Amino acid sequence: MSEIKVDTLTGKTSAGDITVTSEGGSATQSLQEGLMKSWVNIDIAGTVSVNDSLNVGSIIDGGAGVFNVVLSNNMNNNTYSSVGVVDGTGLTINCHTCQTDGRTTSQYRAYTFNGSGSATDYTCLLYQTAGDLA
Repeated sequence: MSEIKVDTLTGKTSAGDITVTSEGGSATQSLQEGLMKSWVNIDIAGTVSVNDSLNVGSIIDGGAGVFNVVLSNNMNNNTYSSVGVVDGTGLTINCHTCQTDGRTTSQYRAYTFNGSGSATDYTCLLYQTAGDLA
């Protein structure tokens, strides 16, 4: 088995162009496109706190079940994808963000609702963002 140790990967054609071949060998994808651009583990019950994160500068509490995730490094545009789940509640939860509701290149608004549709804070909320960094 071979081992490669490097601090930086740079594309041969252009610095940000590194292509990875699929497991089956028939498709390729950009390495940068396939990487998660941010993730966060948040406690939004009571005082909002970040348990752990990547590329998240802060969380702004907007009231019960409403908060903004502020990114440390901006996204290239506001058409990126963010998805969230509530951990360990046993309830049906809807987490969503919308381009038309507070999403910018530097932050997105998220909402959590319980099974009856009421905005609700939860102990552990997990969010991930994919897209292009600026």
